[in-house]
Amino acid sequence: MISKFRYFLILFFFPILFSTYYLLPTGIILADSGVTLTVTISEVCGNSSCSGGETCSSCPADCGACPSGGGGGGGGGGGGSIITSSIGNSTVIFSGRAYPKSTVTLLKDAQVAASTIAGSDANFTITLSNLSAGNYIFSVYGEDKDGIRSNTFSFTVSITANVTTSVGGIFIAPTIAVDKSEVKRGENLTFFGQTLPNAKVLITISSEEDFFAEAVAAKDGVYLRQFDTTPLEFGSHSGKSKAVSQDGFISSFSSAAGFVVGTKNVAYVKPVKKVLKGEVNGDGRVNLVDFSIVAYWYKRQSPPVKVDLNGDGKVDLIDLSIMAFYWTG
Repeated sequence: MISKFRYFLILFFFPILFSTYYLLPTGIILADSGVTLTVTISEVCGNSSCSGGETCSSCPADCGACPSGGGGGGGGGGGGSIITSSIGNSTVIFSGRAYPKSTVTLLKDAQVAASTIAGSDANFTITLSNLSAGNYIFSVYGEDKDGIRSNTFSFTVSITANVTTSVGGIFIAPTIAVDKSEVKRGENLTFFGQTLPNAKVLITISSEEDFFAEAVAAKDGVYLRQFDTTPLEFGSHSGKSKAVSQDGFISSFSSAAGFVVGTKNVAYVKPVKKVLKGEVNGDGRVNLVDFSIVAYWYKRQSPPVKVDLNGDGKVDLIDLSIMAFYWTG
């Protein structure tokens, strides 16, 4: 009976697998976060056709760049012309904001593809080249100065041969932590983390009635907010945050920082992360994002080890049923 339920769950989710993401002419919108990513596409010079501002249809192999007026701009930092072959000749440029001097990691279909260090202004750019045409699931996450990882920000991009695709507007969610795992009711609990410098941070504290608090990040992106726990009932609670930049852009929510309101204070100790079977994008949850990545590798050759959940060298319904068993939503 349990097996039948798992397969029902899998078959139910297949039709809506990619409905989490919507590709629009002006951007990619993540339905579950409300974040809009701007997308610009420019054709690569040297693909034997003229388009846009190109004046050349086929560059010499040693020219280094198209003649004057050639090569469509990459948009958002693409810059210059790219001479490529007809196979694996597409480029994707990712740009956005994380935390000052933080490590930003990019995953392609659940595998680490590249990483970079954000600038002191928290801006970052990552370029992937020599990609073949096709649909890819990309994920980005940041790591703050204390080694706390952000939520993983995932989206799909359809890559066309002979083009440079620029994906801009990525705004990595803040990190969040608390100073106590248990707080004596009526005393202060401190929320802290890192985000974009000078951003407004909105903190939501879950309870029978949700409570809200605000903070402003310093120049290094660090924010801190004390919260009086008097209105919270005894028991388990959590807080999560999102950032609002000075130019009005809003990030998705951070992961949840859990705590207990009780009769004593207990300092928070960072737990050793337990990796759930079926969690392939590193966000601590098994949900539709992980499902879409595993489904991408369904019956494809040479799947990544973390996607081949039962270790038999292939991804099939058995792997999907394992994922359904560990599902967290």
